[in-house]
Amino acid sequence: MLIDITLKITPKMITDAQGNEKKALVGHLGTHFDVMNKEFPLEYTRRKGVVFDVSEVTDRDIDVCDIDLDKVESDMFVSFYTGFIEKIGYGGKVYFTEHPQLSNELIDALLDKGVSIIGVDFAGVRRGKEHTPKDQYCADRGVFIIEKLCNLKAVLDNGGHFLANTYPMNYVEMTGLPCRVVAEIL
Repeated sequence: MLIDITLKITPKMITDAQGNEKKALVGHLGTHFDVMNKEFPLEYTRRKGVVFDVSEVTDRDIDVCDIDLDKVESDMFVSFYTGFIEKIGYGGKVYFTEHPQLSNELIDALLDKGVSIIGVDFAGVRRGKEHTPKDQYCADRGVFIIEKLCNLKAVLDNGGHFLANTYPMNYVEMTGLPCRVVAEIL
């Protein structure tokens, strides 16, 4: 079974996003990688994946204690379902400024595990001024962040493990690469 976990973009969403986020242009619109100054390795296009249900975590960062780190393996695509994109919708001010975020400790634990990709159903692993430096921090360690995933609940409903098929646009000299991500249920 294949489940598209890429956000479908409408003209209204483009208008809303560009009115609320400076970077919501070609490279950062909808589901995309924050590649920073790196090139996305082709071997990352197919990765074993896991999605963690962290939808009950509110009013604090998502932390190491919220997931089973033993399910995380080297080179994985690790994603987080909060339901935020379904509840709030994409493109508005709240979406970009009040989204959940991963704790620095959780991000470091994932980096220590040697994951390839961290995927979230919200606007970034950190908010505001911490967003870009944390993306760079991960990219410098060979880990790419995919933002604005959707349909992760459907993956959870099918066991939470999947094969991630991820294909970014072949742009150069951009900090964001739009991509399509399809979960193949194992």
